[in-house]
Amino acid sequence: MSAVPDVWRVVVVEDNHQTREFLESCIRAHPQLTLTASFAALAPAQDWFAVHTADVLLIDLGLPDGSGLTLMRQVHHRWPACDMLVVSMFGDEDNVVASIEAGAVGYVHKDDEAADIAQTLLAVKQGASPISPMIARHLLRRMQPVAPHMPVDEPVDAPLDTPPGVSTEGVVSLTRREQEVLEYIARGFSYAEIARLQGITVHTVQTYIKKLYGKLAVHSRSEAVFEANRLGLLNTFNSAITSGDAPGRR
Repeated sequence: MSAVPDVWRVVVVEDNHQTREFLESCIRAHPQLTLTASFAALAPAQDWFAVHTADVLLIDLGLPDGSGLTLMRQVHHRWPACDMLVVSMFGDEDNVVASIEAGAVGYVHKDDEAADIAQTLLAVKQGASPISPMIARHLLRRMQPVAPHMPVDEPVDAPLDTPPGVSTEGVVSLTRREQEVLEYIARGFSYAEIARLQGITVHTVQTYIKKLYGKLAVHSRSEAVFEANRLGLLNTFNSAITSGDAPGRR
């Protein structure tokens, strides 16, 4: 059984000068931690980890020359024993999940009034997975299906009514939410923007779009818009656009 080292080697990757100095000072002040290296950008950190390793990587995601996720994947593949803790302003669930998939064992938001970072690092080496409460909430939302608030007599997934006198033979039947998502992608909204406007997750938006593609028998956004226009599926919401009832892009 290998002995537990007296001092844990820590590498910091953080582009903000003040934040980096604060993290460095926390590490230097603790007798069980040593600051092995510190970087303000992705490229020099990648070069360092190509030949060196550490016990803990403390990393930000938003770096001036790329994403911290790139380095995390490299380190996780080359040095799997190196624990990685994210300290970032990015608290959205996509970045959180991507960090965990890249090998992060913890995720702390910079806005948190945390936490002695030295104690957090030691907790990581003792097997803990520190996660900010706000980040934990994002993860729970990711795992739980979202039930949007809709009137009881108009379920989210109820098909839209067919106008009187119109034949339904060969007609593509969309639910209310599918129709709304279709309208947004036709207007050029990103998945993240649609999710924000609809109060759902990006994953849920992708699920609706996958259903749309299946119903329209298409494989891309442009094909979906073309086919929807051809079938007259966008006419339902044209009046809402021109009247200003539908939310616009910012």
